[in-house]
Amino acid sequence: MVTAILVAAGVGKRFGPNTDKLFLEVAGRPVVGHTWARFDGIAEIDEVLVVVRSGMESAFAEIASSLHLRKPWRLVPGGAERQDSVWNGLKATREDCELVAIQDGARPCTSPEVVRATLEAAREAGAAVAAQRVTDTIKQSADGQWIERTVDRSVLWSVQTPQTFRRAVIVRALEEVRGRGAVVTDDTAACEWIGQPVRLVESRWPNPKVTYPGDLPWIEVLLGRESK
Repeated sequence: MVTAILVAAGVGKRFGPNTDKLFLEVAGRPVVGHTWARFDGIAEIDEVLVVVRSGMESAFAEIASSLHLRKPWRLVPGGAERQDSVWNGLKATREDCELVAIQDGARPCTSPEVVRATLEAAREAGAAVAAQRVTDTIKQSADGQWIERTVDRSVLWSVQTPQTFRRAVIVRALEEVRGRGAVVTDDTAACEWIGQPVRLVESRWPNPKVTYPGDLPWIEVLLGRESK
């Protein structure tokens, strides 16, 4: 049993006030609709859980009805932090769930190939993450005004989603984080707390997340290319 957990309970503060980026229309449907449809169409995924904010259930149900989904799906209540939302999603998985692919709801361009590659890698190694090599020159600055040093980019990777795990591995990792009262910004960071190696799966196709308004035109171009 393979379950996709779409994390769609965030507020998106960096996008601006009073704007829910997940529901912005791009290439003919809401951002989160593209993400959901993508995972619904991957044969290796058996079920999709969508973690949502309280009060948003009817909006997501409306999106679901417009997508003509083929796979079983359920809505799960979100938590205070991203890791709490993921935890709620994990608790909602079925007992026979072996692998979970955790995906940002606001990342609609992830290629099915990279999803499948993370599933295969996680089945072998326990944990895997889609990532891209850092190609820009990276500078370190503590105050945000003056450069302190240049960081060696040859060893740097930008991690994305899906972040895919054997279910038992990510449950154990998040139990450790929660037990220590820590906060992590992504799921692979939880694996570091238990010494779980994470396999990098290179994402060769652009896999952007909607974070700022300027991200939308680029994402629309990418989705438009796929529809041709």
